Amino acid sequence: MQKLISFAVPCYNSAAYMRHCIETLLSAGEQAEIILVDDGSTKDDTPAICDEYAAKYPTIVKAVHQENGGHGEGVNQGIRNATGLYYKVVDSDDWLDTDALKKVLHRLQTLVARGTAPDLMICNYVYEHVEDGTSHTVRYTNVFPKDRLFDWVHVGHFRPDQNLLMHSVMYRTEVLRQCGMVLPKHTFYVDNIFVYQPLPYVKSMYYMDLDLYRYFIGRADQSVNESVMVKRVDQQLRVTKHMIDCQDLDALKNQKRLRAYMLHYLSIMMAISDIFLLLDGSAEAKEKKTQLWQYLKEHTSPSVYRAVRLSLGGITNLHFPKSDTVIVGGYRIARKIFKFN
Repeated sequence: MQKLISFAVPCYNSAAYMRHCIETLLSAGEQAEIILVDDGSTKDDTPAICDEYAAKYPTIVKAVHQENGGHGEGVNQGIRNATGLYYKVVDSDDWLDTDALKKVLHRLQTLVARGTAPDLMICNYVYEHVEDGTSHTVRYTNVFPKDRLFDWVHVGHFRPDQNLLMHSVMYRTEVLRQCGMVLPKHTFYVDNIFVYQPLPYVKSMYYMDLDLYRYFIGRADQSVNESVMVKRVDQQLRVTKHMIDCQDLDALKNQKRLRAYMLHYLSIMMAISDIFLLLDGSAEAKEKKTQLWQYLKEHTSPSVYRAVRLSLGGITNLHFPKSDTVIVGGYRIARKIFKFN
């Protein structure tokens, strides 16, 4: 009998915290398949912990060991090995709320039994800030209809802080395979590609106003730490260029709301890239910023380029006296309000 869901957990030297993550997923019982992808860990007991859980729960847990390929290759490996109807990535330092998970899986079971299983299940996620013990929930009650099937015609307006992220989605596994997505190796921030590239293949969605995913944030070495993101800005650029190339947004002109959202997402990625290049501040970074906008212009249609320039992405590329200072200042204010890294 097919599993209802495959959870992929990319693990890299995660021994200090991965058990908590795994235990929350085990609460799903035999409905779930948990794929622990050891990404070439060498500094701690991550490989042994993966094997320990696979031996203890042989009908639920798979341990996959691979040479180090980065987070994206861990996700790719999970998709290759998944047998579940749905697929969800849970980072090894994060976890799921077990009560919310039970409700989501029960609803999916009901929808599958009715023959109305959606291509995409969406739930809220919660930033858990380790540095001050606070939390912030990202929910979509103003964007999606609740507790019913819908498509893009029924989708409302996304605020800049409401993008769909890896934390908020469960895709049908077949959708991920149909779209041909292969995430780049040795690259952070590929979760943006994971959410973005399959969207044109999604025909039906379902939203539950539940705080399912708990996103641990605030560790000094975390990939979304600001100083780390500045150092890894080339990887951010690689992801943004991949998103520019992976979809022809003009082919979606008959799906206006889907196209509008994907333009919105792409614009935010351009803005993020711009901001971290501005935070770098070097002459080389400024040249990379110019090159990124030139890349967008050369690899998209005039209408796509114009739409991105006239939205949030264009704001971070404005030029006026002390524009860099104003843009970075605006980012600092947004970061303080939304605490997204």
